[in-house]
Amino acid sequence: MAWSNWSGSVTANAAVARPQSVDELAALICSANRLRVTGAGHSFMPLCESGELIVSLDDMVGTIHIAADRRTARIPAGWSIRRLTAALWEEGLALANQGDVNPQSLAGAMATGTHGTGVDLGSLATFARGFELVGADGETRWCDAATNPDLYQAQRLSLGLFGVATEIEVAVVPAFHLAERIEKRRWAEVRESYDELAQQHRHIEFWFFPYSDDVILKTLDPCDPCDPPPTTTDMEEASFRRILDISARLPFLTPFLQRLMMKSGISGRRRGPAHSIFPSDRTLRFEEMEYEMPRSIGLEALAEVVGWIRRKRLPVTFPFEYRTVAADDIWMSPMNAGPVAAISMHQYAKMPWTALFADAEAIFRGAGGRPHWAKRHTLGRADVAALYPMAGRYVAVRRAADPHGKFLNTHMESLFA
Repeated sequence: MAWSNWSGSVTANAAVARPQSVDELAALICSANRLRVTGAGHSFMPLCESGELIVSLDDMVGTIHIAADRRTARIPAGWSIRRLTAALWEEGLALANQGDVNPQSLAGAMATGTHGTGVDLGSLATFARGFELVGADGETRWCDAATNPDLYQAQRLSLGLFGVATEIEVAVVPAFHLAERIEKRRWAEVRESYDELAQQHRHIEFWFFPYSDDVILKTLDPCDPCDPPPTTTDMEEASFRRILDISARLPFLTPFLQRLMMKSGISGRRRGPAHSIFPSDRTLRFEEMEYEMPRSIGLEALAEVVGWIRRKRLPVTFPFEYRTVAADDIWMSPMNAGPVAAISMHQYAKMPWTALFADAEAIFRGAGGRPHWAKRHTLGRADVAALYPMAGRYVAVRRAADPHGKFLNTHMESLFA
């Protein structure tokens, strides 16, 4: 059976199993030589690829269990962020932060260090307080800071190496509403004032087309309760798709088309429950590379890569996305060395991206960046050891949890075997 990720660039001819219970899952694990777990397939790297068995938790039954103090909730690990945040909302609760899409499974988002934006807000992995795992031996184990602590520390950003998570205890907050504002600003102005703006808003990010001198700035701030109105962003998706398709056929027109597109008025405002305002629809297929840079040099690194694109007149059709993420203490997190600026580089799926990303990656690596694990990168085992001081301990925990490499695939072997 053919499986593919969201962008279509990673495929596998493997059996796809959809267990409905923990017992069924345990039996599958015990009978398999190699397996990987998939959620929505939003990883651009071959994290979920397997030559034998791919497991989806979409059909696993489960309910939310909220702690008496309402500070944590135990959530089925295979639930999508869309599903779990809607269920939390019904209980008057929310996640403190989300990314800008929500189809991913909770377990997959945490396992790869997926994040939103906010100076004082960490990745989704920082919300985890404990995990129920079915291990390589088919046995169910709980881990948290006090119980199986090494397994817990590794599992916080697991890349699917330590077992299959069936339930996750997550920190939650009282439900809140957000007001979104999107506007066009001059790149020079935003570059000069970004640190100040980031302190003024709970969430802030911007998109930067490399051939424009303007950026699209988005802020999210708490507001009074309200119902969400329709989105009112001027840059419609259909128009953007036409521009992308023209650029795919005639790449030399990319600079002109971007400047023309950014001449139009770009603005939008929404208000509503936080879980409905955080995400946006993503129907245009693309490939993505993201590097987490030391925050102090993030804007400089972005300016350098944009300057390189302009000098070479490279047909980069999507905008860069620039976000901020707080530091954490997770062993394999790109944020564990300090707060970061996350720079995402995209390319339309119909256009070449491999050489483009490789050259840009050299710029990001040269500036001290570390990649998002689920987005395109070329790290090898030696790079992982050099970039992550806890990599040796992480690998030791993996060997203890999965001595026969049941949860490895070719990509994971190249990094952690």
